[in-house]
Amino acid sequence: MGPDLDIRLRRLDRRRFLIGAAGVATANLIAPAAVAQEKVKLVLWSWLPDFQLQVDMFRRAHPNIEVELVNAGQGTPQYANLRAGLRAGSGLPDVVNMEFQFISSFRQTDAFLDIGQWANMHKDKFTADSWQQVSEGDAVYAMPWDSGPMAMIYREDILQKHGIAVPKTWAEFADAAVRLHAADANVYLTNATFSDGGWTNALLWQAGWRPVRRNGTELTIRINDSVAKNFAAYWQALLDKGAVEARGITTEWFTGLDQGRYASWLGAGWGPVFLAGVAKNSSGKWRAADLPQWSEDEFVTSNWGGSTLAVMKTTQHPAEAAELATWLTTDPEATKLYTTKQFLFPTLTEILESEAFARHRSEFYGNQAVNEVFVKSSKAVDLDFEWSPFQEFFYQSMSDELGASLGGKGTLGDAFDRIQASVAAYAEEQGFTVLH
Repeated sequence: MGPDLDIRLRRLDRRRFLIGAAGVATANLIAPAAVAQEKVKLVLWSWLPDFQLQVDMFRRAHPNIEVELVNAGQGTPQYANLRAGLRAGSGLPDVVNMEFQFISSFRQTDAFLDIGQWANMHKDKFTADSWQQVSEGDAVYAMPWDSGPMAMIYREDILQKHGIAVPKTWAEFADAAVRLHAADANVYLTNATFSDGGWTNALLWQAGWRPVRRNGTELTIRINDSVAKNFAAYWQALLDKGAVEARGITTEWFTGLDQGRYASWLGAGWGPVFLAGVAKNSSGKWRAADLPQWSEDEFVTSNWGGSTLAVMKTTQHPAEAAELATWLTTDPEATKLYTTKQFLFPTLTEILESEAFARHRSEFYGNQAVNEVFVKSSKAVDLDFEWSPFQEFFYQSMSDELGASLGGKGTLGDAFDRIQASVAAYAEEQGFTVLH
């Protein structure tokens, strides 16, 4: 059921997992009732596997709207094609699959239509964090589709063997990592995948990191703040003690998860299905628990991954394109199917709270209702987080500089200083006034 291994190794995020998992309307605006009065054709770009089934469901419900589904690339290649189309002023879709973290980047070029007049009626159906990431006041620039709330997946048998309790705080996590590796030199509590910007960003997000704040053309950039430095020091200490590894996404990591080298994975809501596909020999031994907390007095989580459907501003059929984006993300049958066919982690509260989803038990996880853990996490995502207007560059800088430190170029704390410098310089090149 999984993707080719070389694809997995290039980047482990929700888009790679998917390959394997198989405003208020006014009188002068186009009203939703005007949809499909005449036959129109829409082009939809998405890399979601087996998506034609839901597109056909839309077609049956909207006989006057023809939809051509196009796979224009998996994530980054699609975004490159989208930017090329924006520069050329042609070859663009009407609706496009867009990850949360890149909405801000494409809004820089005024690429998306504000679909608030059609979308806001659905606002209360979605989790607060997913809606917050696609909207600004009454303006809505995309429809939430799936998400990746963070939690911890762990090997119950390994922790029990060594008398180690499931860590509830990051202090307990560090203590468990040291004790476990001391008890068995061939076992580590986790593999810290700093090579993936999304993973690192998610853990920093939970810790209270706010690297970018935007006010028009002004950007306050504080990447190497005290949160980042404390985070770096925490992980540097574990690395220096040899208590965790940081091999990145490698063949050894997949093998290690299955063979017991790593006793946990700090992962997202799409992770349970992914892990079940790569660690089949350890089926029944895995469980899920809350993401460790920095404070015992609060429960805060974050998000790694997730995507949306956005309407391009160039569409000639705004009402119909908005109907396509909203229907595909809110229709009861289509959205339930995403959770069973494509294994998306839902953003609709009705599905999250349903017995069928939340209480579903998995043999791989010892019949634990794993989704309950991630549903709890989805309700505790810190809403006070802002994406940069050039997240692709930001992620690449994180990957490059953290990787360099792991390779011997200073500490992880030094890496955040270098990321601060490179991102600030890039922002100025893009025309922003940078504040520190």
